[in-house]
Amino acid sequence: MEIKAAIHKMIGRVRFYVCLLAILATFSGEVSAQPVIKNYTIKNNKMYIALGKQMSDASIDSFARQYNLLDLALKKYVRGVLLDSLRVQGWKVEIDNEEVFIISKPLFSLDNMDNPVNKILFTEKDGDLLARFPAVSSGTRYGYNRFRNKSPFASQDSAVTFYLRNYSNAKRVMLAGSFNEWKPDALAMTHTDSGWIADVKIGPGKYWYKFIVDGNWMTDPDNQVKENDGQGNINSVFFRTNHVFRLPGYSSAKKVYITGSFNGWKETELLMNKTATGWEIPVYLADGTHTYRFIADRRWLEDPANPDRLPNEFGEYNSVVRLGKTHLFYLTGFTDAKQVILSGSFNNWRTDELFMKKTEKGWELPYTIGPGNYEYKFLVDDKWAGAASADPNEKNPGNLYFVIEPNHTFRLKGFENARQVYLAGDFNNWSPNTFGMKKQGDEWVMDVHLSNGKHLYKFVVDGKWILDPGNKLWEQNEHNTGNSIIWIGR
Repeated sequence: MEIKAAIHKMIGRVRFYVCLLAILATFSGEVSAQPVIKNYTIKNNKMYIALGKQMSDASIDSFARQYNLLDLALKKYVRGVLLDSLRVQGWKVEIDNEEVFIISKPLFSLDNMDNPVNKILFTEKDGDLLARFPAVSSGTRYGYNRFRNKSPFASQDSAVTFYLRNYSNAKRVMLAGSFNEWKPDALAMTHTDSGWIADVKIGPGKYWYKFIVDGNWMTDPDNQVKENDGQGNINSVFFRTNHVFRLPGYSSAKKVYITGSFNGWKETELLMNKTATGWEIPVYLADGTHTYRFIADRRWLEDPANPDRLPNEFGEYNSVVRLGKTHLFYLTGFTDAKQVILSGSFNNWRTDELFMKKTEKGWELPYTIGPGNYEYKFLVDDKWAGAASADPNEKNPGNLYFVIEPNHTFRLKGFENARQVYLAGDFNNWSPNTFGMKKQGDEWVMDVHLSNGKHLYKFVVDGKWILDPGNKLWEQNEHNTGNSIIWIGR
């Protein structure tokens, strides 16, 4: 028995070293020949990523951008952080020593390599695909389409006509995407004189899709907007737009851009299209209040056709687009105040924009805002007013909060004697003392709005951060204390 065990152990070591040599060979000698190791390759139906431990953060970011791997936290993985999260995503750590970090992942399902749907679904378990690519991305603030060789997909009423140019010799073309749960046989395209078309009923939002030409999955060759899902899949992206920005006139301008709060005021991102009467660009905007301005040949302009505007920090005004429901903010009392300003996470905590109107009982301001979790305060004659504090001399009180359209309830059991419990996560900027949970019976509860996809969170019990004891799903963080995980839309 001892001899047999020794033989098995020796065989195991041989297999390990054979595997190691194969991985190193995959990178064509770069591990030993190059001073800086960085490679992304595919071999034997596996993806391999190799990075040298001496690489700077900037170099790793550049590598991630080059290969559309920004969804992978490569910097943290190379530094030995969040490796549990990496394994959850299906990656295997092949080598992790002082010099090199190499990971691999199967490219296709080993059970059925010939099934084309596995090229999309090979990493997805328990509905993770639908969580990563929901029917509509509720976490998207804005978006726009960029096509070459053809116009953006035509839309009429609730139908959008998806169009694949050419491929006239194909026998069968199918359309699959987040709008039909990526089913490869559900939506057949119709052959035309110039390509293939299919009508899909979708509302405003962000959608991912691919064409399946005679069984072969492919992105849209004419769509310049593509995304890596972090699992090795590249998908085309289409935005069903719901607003058109238009600037009349300025026919002599060489370039006109639109910029605003929705895109972080990036000046040269959204180039407008010249028309017979001026300039325009169709975009998707999430529900909420969006401020914006035009830039015509470096000259900043308000929208001359839009009377709705808000003041800005330069003593001028920004034009405003409001989509969705209007909510009324009110502050009772402070009737002797000269000025009250509303400031919150919904307007990047600006203190020069939302001036409230005085009423008999206090102050109020109607404001259009979409579903989400928000924090806010009032600036009353240059002094902050917010959540009540135990210290009457507190100069900067805590933030108030409100939730619009809550869709998930967090519950914590087993802490009946706790004095105070807060909920903190990526959905409220990890604030440790804003989202106070309410005690109901033997548990603490909190209703919040969560966008589709993955979210990280923890509970703060009497000042102590803890994982959710009722949730077995978690991943490591940079503090080596872990975060609980929840998926919405699965």
